[in-house]
Amino acid sequence: MEFHRFFFYASIILSISVYLFPIMANSMGINYGQIADNLPSPEDVVPIVKSIGATKVKLYDADPKVLKAFANTGVEFIVGLGNEYLDKMRDPAKAQAWVKQNVQSHLPATKITSIFVGNEVLTFNDTSLSNSLLPAMQSVHTALVNLGLDKQVTVTTAHSLSILETSYPPSSGAFREDLVDCLSETLSFHQKTGSPFLINAYPFFAYKGNPKQVQLDFVLFQPNQGVIDPATNLHYDNMLYAQIDAVYNALASLGYKKLPVHISETGWPSKGDEDEVGATPDNAKKYNGNLIKLMSKKTGTPMRPNSDLNIYVFALFNENMKPGPTSERNYGLFKPDGTPAYSLGISSTSNVAGSNTTTGGTNGKPLSPIPTPPSTPTSSSTGKIRVRGDCAACFFDIN
Repeated sequence: MEFHRFFFYASIILSISVYLFPIMANSMGINYGQIADNLPSPEDVVPIVKSIGATKVKLYDADPKVLKAFANTGVEFIVGLGNEYLDKMRDPAKAQAWVKQNVQSHLPATKITSIFVGNEVLTFNDTSLSNSLLPAMQSVHTALVNLGLDKQVTVTTAHSLSILETSYPPSSGAFREDLVDCLSETLSFHQKTGSPFLINAYPFFAYKGNPKQVQLDFVLFQPNQGVIDPATNLHYDNMLYAQIDAVYNALASLGYKKLPVHISETGWPSKGDEDEVGATPDNAKKYNGNLIKLMSKKTGTPMRPNSDLNIYVFALFNENMKPGPTSERNYGLFKPDGTPAYSLGISSTSNVAGSNTTTGGTNGKPLSPIPTPPSTPTSSSTGKIRVRGDCAACFFDIN
């Protein structure tokens, strides 16, 4: 792509960003995937990230070109260690070499705050991979300690929502029994090291899997009557908040009530295959636009109203080389040429679900669960090549 053409588009984005994103959240995060052959250079991505007000970026590797491009910008980074590295990272010497080369060398110019070791490892039913997860995390943390970086860089891992056995109602959220032992050890690591619990949550999968049962307005943060959790009397008017609170309850059931939860991925595709119901530009605009507006309000979920939402929107760009259904290549807020994939259409006067009451009342219906479809992840998620596993959807019959 010609540089003058890209900068032309970038200048347009910057000039109109105040109108597209007038109330951006100060802590908005964005996932920066690079499974494509037509993306702009990292240097040209910097103004795009700034145009949407994002202050945090999550990479699926530790691309030195990206990290150098964002030096001295103040943007915080989560860097990734792909699943293919887990076995090697069990070796403390190799872990320390990786941290020195990929993290320490970029500090303090580039603000790296976390390393996520592995992506959705526990839901791939790969015993060798699962057995390597915690030892790899421990080795990377030890490396940070040895290098004097553990106070500024945390170590974590990202999970699919499929680690939940139940997610409805949120008060009954619980982890899969076959994962409890493994998760308990990982959660203990989080508590000891002060790192957050990362979860990838996609209401899109819930709607796609059962559009007749799941109300579209409920998953898109549009005004709707919502539902009431009968055990807590808390009112939910969007699915993402219900999913997050299900995770909070699952953590509490294992004794980790105070562990912080960050949403490491969530988003909506603007295009999909014929059987991918709901994958349209209009729905993507509503989901991401409403989500960003909610983030700007700095309010939490019904269960944790005073906790800021730490959310990373998926994704920055459409990625033309990603495997899987058409939707996988169309989650981007931007096209590869730097122009918006669609207008988010955020305005300070628009009505968004999730910004009103959090307790039960006459406007909500009791939660009525329908079966959760089985999780069938198709490929290991690595630093460069990743395919999301199907999430354990938080389903509610609210029709």
